[in-house]
Amino acid sequence: MKKKVAVITGASRGIGRAIGIKYAQKGYHVAICCKSQKDKLRQTAKEITSLGAECITFVGDMGNDKNVERFFQAVHSQYGQIDVLVNNAGVSRMGLLQDMTPEEWDKILTANLRSAFLCSRATIPEMLSRHSGKILSISSVWGNVGASMEVAYSTTKGAINAFTRALAKELAPSGIQVNAIACGMIDTEMNSCLSPEEIAAIQEEIPAGRMGTPQEVAELAYQITENNEYLTGQIITLDGGWI
Repeated sequence: MKKKVAVITGASRGIGRAIGIKYAQKGYHVAICCKSQKDKLRQTAKEITSLGAECITFVGDMGNDKNVERFFQAVHSQYGQIDVLVNNAGVSRMGLLQDMTPEEWDKILTANLRSAFLCSRATIPEMLSRHSGKILSISSVWGNVGASMEVAYSTTKGAINAFTRALAKELAPSGIQVNAIACGMIDTEMNSCLSPEEIAAIQEEIPAGRMGTPQEVAELAYQITENNEYLTGQIITLDGGWI
């Protein structure tokens, strides 16, 4: 039987890396990309191929339409279809809004929101032709409630939630499911700006008493895209009961 194909953006580390490995473990071929960390992306690909899956890699900003066009052309040329798209690429920045430059604002919106638009747009036509496919975006609890000192990041994740709900309605008649995971505090490099004391204080606020793991996000991602054809337009929170 022909293997399914999953595309994961921002897969050189953290959540994206874990999701790529999960789909490879489940028998998918995987296509992964990142903006600049070529060596880490190569290591992720090595782990994926060690599981018996094929892996296409691409280094380039998914907020750039030309890069997206080249990446998705390579995937479609190799496999002819994409069964699952995971919009995971993103960046964060902590600081006061009044101190943020327009360039910094645009950088976050491009990485977190424009990339999801461009990658989804590149994926949808082929999914429509088959009346089948899954689009999953990695969001954040700050997209649900907002976070002080992270206005731009919260804005993009709130937009991802709205994007998910609207696109799900648009594509549901064609048999395509669109959902998102709103992650809480996950143990990734994105939190490296926080001190051990700050992380400990946050963990005390989380009923589960700890951060989540990238592997737990990956497991949920796989379950969402694999097990329920009727689930669409949902923002599923994974935060240990925090928010």
